[in-house]
Amino acid sequence: MLVIHNARIYTQNPAQPFATALAIDQGSLLAVGQDDQILPAFVTSKSLNANGSVIIPGLTDAHIHLEDYAFAQQKINCETETREECLQRLAERVITARPGEWVMGHGWNQNKWPEGYGDASMLDEICPHNPVFLTHKSLHSAWVNTTALHLAGIDRNTPDPPGGRIRHDDLGEPDGILYESAVSLVEETIPEPNPDQVVQALRSIQPALWKFGLTGVHDFGPTRTFSALQAMRTSQELKLRVVKSIPSDNLSEAITSGLHTGFGDEMLQIGSLKLFADGALGPQTAAMLQSYEANPHNRGMLMLDAQELYGIGKVAVGSGISLAVHAIGDRANRDVLDAYAQIRQYERSIPSPSSSLLRHRIEHVQVLHPDDLHRFSELDIIASMQPLHATSDMHMADRHWGERSAFAYAWRSLLSHGSMLIFGSDAPVETPNPFLGIHAAVTRRPANDSSTSPGWYPQQCLSVAEAIRAYTAGPARAAQMELRLGQLTAGYLADLIIVNDDPYLCPAEELANIHPEATMVGGEWVYTRLE
Repeated sequence: MLVIHNARIYTQNPAQPFATALAIDQGSLLAVGQDDQILPAFVTSKSLNANGSVIIPGLTDAHIHLEDYAFAQQKINCETETREECLQRLAERVITARPGEWVMGHGWNQNKWPEGYGDASMLDEICPHNPVFLTHKSLHSAWVNTTALHLAGIDRNTPDPPGGRIRHDDLGEPDGILYESAVSLVEETIPEPNPDQVVQALRSIQPALWKFGLTGVHDFGPTRTFSALQAMRTSQELKLRVVKSIPSDNLSEAITSGLHTGFGDEMLQIGSLKLFADGALGPQTAAMLQSYEANPHNRGMLMLDAQELYGIGKVAVGSGISLAVHAIGDRANRDVLDAYAQIRQYERSIPSPSSSLLRHRIEHVQVLHPDDLHRFSELDIIASMQPLHATSDMHMADRHWGERSAFAYAWRSLLSHGSMLIFGSDAPVETPNPFLGIHAAVTRRPANDSSTSPGWYPQQCLSVAEAIRAYTAGPARAAQMELRLGQLTAGYLADLIIVNDDPYLCPAEELANIHPEATMVGGEWVYTRLE
């Protein structure tokens, strides 16, 4: 047993919002209350005087790509201010590349480069023999060299795949920029990591996530990630609670195997079926009701319309599998909501062992038509969003969406209609540091912005309490774990963090500097700077 006392504990329990002490045993909270209640009732040799430090529940990243984030640490960091700097980093990496080895990078964004897009010839000049594969910051496009195109069998006669586009130069040759599903044409030729490499990569990032204060994640990686996580669970190396989504291509396999949402245990369980309704803002492939501001013939790319989503959704919900649908543009979000309206009717018409409906989600929800704001709460659909997308994308959103940006990353509008928000990072698209996300949600300003401006569309700002709830109680409910996670309450799992400052009382600009002094998962300190 461990007793922590003399603390400032924000419990997230509405019936008992504050406490100063708690008792932990067998991975769970035995009691939460005041020092004069807990200390006499739980006499133990193991106690921690928190010296007035703040304790909050462990935080959950509700949208992360664990495997991509892990392997991104080994790739060229292409998130540069200029295209030339990105090419310079490529040149430095090529020096050590083995013959035939794929040279990989991530994070470029032509919207931030004065020079704009690059092409294959620029990569060929630096790396003519090794294949080069550089993913866009959004993960919705890629920049490759001629060697990579040849290995993938892409030439001037290769048709665009469904839901994708191969960009061509003025002579009709593929120029090295691939959009959406066309990225997979090259990606499929890259040798997959073996199971041991995936386990090793995942093992390597756990300490970094604990250091950020994360005790849980909702992962949207490939199926092999689940196998690696299972291996870590078996060997008791997994000390991060993971809700693992089902990739769209694996729905039939999951149903045949008897998997359903919630299958598993408190450390590793099955989440939702992941589907894609559209592309992304950066490459202007997000599906829009009206055209992009400077591109009157482009309304983005709709991958699945409402009827197609409904057809897939019927199969999934009939086997107890909830849906998590990627939708960024206002057209995509409307189609997904239309599909969910039909799915809700279908759910109510079929026998179910539970009286409650499945907890469906929309991932990203980056821009909405105001007529659709109320539909999330009416349909009981969770808005899974990433606060750092707003501060990273705000200038790009203004450029491409114009006045529609008033309802981009519309956290306050959604909350005011009674919707549930859950927050994540989409790492490796953004950093998984949740305190940077909290800062973005509260200020709508980049962390490095020292101005006193009210932020980008400040009417959409949240309070600290609302932002933290989207990293705690919200994800717990989305995972059907609200009776065990998301609060510091007797009977709940002992997942908590001790932080260096009080997020509820510190100036808003200081939120970005908050960090854990210690992180606990299931009653075990997995990270600590405490003496």
